[in-house]
Amino acid sequence: MSLIHRYQSKDLRIVLDINSGSIHLMDEVAYELLPFMEEGLSVEETVSRLAGSYSEDQIRSAWSECRDLADSRMLFTKDIYEPAIDAYTQNRQPVVKALCLHIAHDCNLACRYCFASEGEYHGERALMSFETGKKALDFLVANSGARKNLEVDFFGGEPLMNWKVVKELVGYGRSLQESHGKNFRFTLTTNGTLLNDEIMDFCNREMGNVVLSIDGRQEVHDRMRPFRGGQGSYERILPKFLRFAELRNQERYYVRGTFTHYNLDFSKDVLHLADLGFKQISMEPVVAPETEDYAIRREDLPRILEEYDKLADEMIRREKEGRGFTFFHFMIDLTGGPCVYKRLSGCGSGTEYLAVTPAGELYPCHQFAGEEDFLMGNVEEGIQRPDLVEKFGSLNVYTRPSCQDCFARFYCSGGCAANAFHFTGDLKGNYEIGCQLQRKRIECAIRIKAALSE
Repeated sequence: MSLIHRYQSKDLRIVLDINSGSIHLMDEVAYELLPFMEEGLSVEETVSRLAGSYSEDQIRSAWSECRDLADSRMLFTKDIYEPAIDAYTQNRQPVVKALCLHIAHDCNLACRYCFASEGEYHGERALMSFETGKKALDFLVANSGARKNLEVDFFGGEPLMNWKVVKELVGYGRSLQESHGKNFRFTLTTNGTLLNDEIMDFCNREMGNVVLSIDGRQEVHDRMRPFRGGQGSYERILPKFLRFAELRNQERYYVRGTFTHYNLDFSKDVLHLADLGFKQISMEPVVAPETEDYAIRREDLPRILEEYDKLADEMIRREKEGRGFTFFHFMIDLTGGPCVYKRLSGCGSGTEYLAVTPAGELYPCHQFAGEEDFLMGNVEEGIQRPDLVEKFGSLNVYTRPSCQDCFARFYCSGGCAANAFHFTGDLKGNYEIGCQLQRKRIECAIRIKAALSE
C-alpha cells in the first residue's frame, strides 16, 4: 500500500502524503526519486538508478530534503489510527445529531433523474403533519446526548408544498432550545418554483443554509427538470434564485445542479451559473443505472475528468482576476489534514444522521427512504433495528476493501453507503464511477490551492 500519491498537473509536480495530508510541490529530481525512497532504496542505490538523468549532487541534495520531510512526519507517514478501528467501533456510542425531514413526499416537477420517483419514494404522495414533525424533533433532542448543535434539513419532494408545517416546526424547534440546551440549525432544499418574498424573508431569518436546485444552462435544465406538464422550469426559478442569493449576501446557500450523459460538458453549466452572479455552486454527477439513457457510463469518464481540469483552470484564472467563486466539490480542507473522526466513522448515515418520512418512519438516510429492508423504526417508538445501527456504524475506510489502496480515502470517508449498496448490493462496496470522479476532484482541489499559493 503506497504512502504517497504523486501526480503532475500542468507544470506542477504534486505529492500528497496520504496519512498526514501534507502536500508538497516538488522539483523534477525530488519527484522522480520518491518512488525509490518509498521502495526502501538507499541514497547510493537511488543515485545509481537516476545517474543517467541527473547529477549526483542534484540527487543527493533532493534525497536529503525528502529525508528531512520524512523525519518530520510529512512524507511516508504511517497510519496510526487503523489499529484502533476495532476498539473504536465496538465502544462507540453514537448520538443522533441530524435529521432529514421528508416534509413532502410530493413534487410539482417531474425531474427525469429523480431518485425519489417524483417525490413519492416508492410509496404514495404524502405531506408530513405538524404532529409527526414535532415527534421527530423530540426524538432528535432525546437521542442527541450531550451534543448541543443539531441540524434539521427540510427535504422532499418539494418542501415548499408543505410550507406551513415547515414554519411551525422551526418555531417548535426554537422553543426547545433553551430548556434542553440545544441549538437547531435548519436547512432547506428547494426547486424554487414556489419561492416568494415571504418565504425568502423567513429563510433569511431562520435557515442556516438553503440549497437551490438548478442544472445550469436553460436547455440543460429544462430537459431534465420540467413541470409535470412538460414545460421547462428555468425561467420560473432563475429570477427568484438570483434575488435569493443576493438577499443572503452570496453566503449560506448554494445552487446545486446535476449533470448527466447529456451534458458531459458540465463545466459550461458551472460557468454559466457563475456568470449569472452565483458565488456558491455545486454540480453533482447523476447516479443512475446504466440502463437509463441519461446515466453516466464508464466510457464517459475521460470526458468528465477533462471537464474537471477545465473547470479548475478557469477557477484559478478567475480567482486571480478577483472574480472567483466557490465550487462545492473542490472545497476540501487542505490545511488541517484528513479528519480523524471521519476516518473512523464514515458519513454517519444510520447512526448520527437519519431520514424521517411523512409517516414518521426512520431510515438511514434519504436515499434509503421507502426501502423496507432499511426501515429502522419510527419517531414514536425510536430505533427498532439496532442491527442496522451496528451495520452502518461499522462503515468506514478500513472496512471497505476497495478503499485500502485509494489515496483519496480519508477525504471521502469511503463514499456514499446508498450508492455502494444500490450498485454493488453491499454496503461495504464502492460505486466505482463515483470513486474515480472523487479522486479527480481531490487532485483538482489540491492543484487550485497550489496554483493560488505560488
